Amino acid sequence: MFLWCKGLQKTKGTDCDQEGREQDPDCAVDIADFRDLRRSIELVERGGADWIHVDVMDGHFVPNITFGPILISALRGLTRLPLDTHLMIENPDAFLDAFKRAGCDRLTVHVETCRHLQRTVDRIKELGMSAGVTLNPATPVSSLKEVLPFVDLVLVMTVNPGFGGQKFIPTMPRKIRQVAELVSEWNPKAYLEVDGGVDEHNASEIVTSGANVLVAGNAIFSKKNIPLAMRNLRQAAE
Repeated sequence: MFLWCKGLQKTKGTDCDQEGREQDPDCAVDIADFRDLRRSIELVERGGADWIHVDVMDGHFVPNITFGPILISALRGLTRLPLDTHLMIENPDAFLDAFKRAGCDRLTVHVETCRHLQRTVDRIKELGMSAGVTLNPATPVSSLKEVLPFVDLVLVMTVNPGFGGQKFIPTMPRKIRQVAELVSEWNPKAYLEVDGGVDEHNASEIVTSGANVLVAGNAIFSKKNIPLAMRNLRQAAE
């Protein structure tokens, strides 16, 4: 069972100071505190994070803009944990080399944005990164079948990507089970991760459905004690 903490994207939620104490529950904030990224990383590491998940958004494929390789390069200098980068962008092939140079360990692309998906996956691996593919909630599971033998990771989005703090779509456990069956058949060594609305209330069902990697952002950074919130989420999933 793997658990890591997602952050670094804009959401409407609860701001936290450097110790994880609530400040203003109504303002638009960054899930992780951009004023002190080093401290945010230290807190999730203390809570037992296995990876750091980073969402890159372009304002075209999804209705939000975050950042690019420059910030990821800065993150690389703050942690030894693997950086798992989720590209929510159009034309990801144009940026694969840049994200490798920035220090990404894993790079995940959308089936909806890659015209030649298997070629993109091969290029990610040629650059020395682990390759992941992901699909939006309304995209059929069948779109994964032909590329599954070539990937290291499959990410199931359980909210529509673009913003943190969204509610888990209640029909998604069925989709997770469908993806798990495909992974078991075509590439049982691949990770199956889930991102979107993950919290203590649904973590167990998500894992039971077949996921072995959970991404959590708002469920962690909205709490007073970030390390404790991470440990509680891990316990709920086990």
